[in-house]
Amino acid sequence: MLVELFLDLYSPPCRAIYIFAKKNGIPFELRPVELARGEHLKPEFLKVNPLKKVPALRDGDFLLAESVAILLYLSRKFQTAAHWYPADLQARARVDEFLAWQHAAIQLPATNVYLCKTLLPYFSGQPVDTVKLERLISRLTATLQHLDQQVLAVRPFMATEQVSLADLMAFTELMQPIAAGCEVFRDWPRLTSWRARVEAVLGPELIQEAHRLVLQPRDPREAQRDPQVAQILVHRLQERLS
Repeated sequence: MLVELFLDLYSPPCRAIYIFAKKNGIPFELRPVELARGEHLKPEFLKVNPLKKVPALRDGDFLLAESVAILLYLSRKFQTAAHWYPADLQARARVDEFLAWQHAAIQLPATNVYLCKTLLPYFSGQPVDTVKLERLISRLTATLQHLDQQVLAVRPFMATEQVSLADLMAFTELMQPIAAGCEVFRDWPRLTSWRARVEAVLGPELIQEAHRLVLQPRDPREAQRDPQVAQILVHRLQERLS
């Protein structure tokens, strides 16, 4: 029985899991869950993850949520290359440290920029709130400065000397503002070089495959296919970005 992965590839943690599974030849069944259609709220998905969130994993009778937990589970179950999650105690601790830190430091501000610039205007039909967007970008800038001037000043990758799960998570998260048209790497030369190194490891074809949805323009007519769901999403987005 194949591992089932419940993913929405608009989500950076979902893309990280998709890329990791594909890159490592892990056999899996993709179970798409479209957040924009409210599929994460449906009873059949709540049986997989009652927290109403993706990503989620089902391996037989075993259910698992949270992106980091899923990545670690896959790396252990399928014994993937050691550089993803090193055996050395201190190197592994560095990866753990980064994975614990990145949720609030990278994922939250990077995704908020994308939501403000792209998703909220898409569902609401209103123009981008430029004041709010600048505020959100400034929060992300502090993290980018830390990564460029401190983290990547002492090693080529985020946690160790080789690409790891830390880089995979950071890469997919920092693609969010890029997908929204914000070139976040422009002023940070070490981040630019790091991005090229990660892309070389992952391969351009796999990167394009995983990011196809988030990089292509959205059809504005699709936003109002279900006005009730769109209204709920606008309310939740406004709450998150307030």
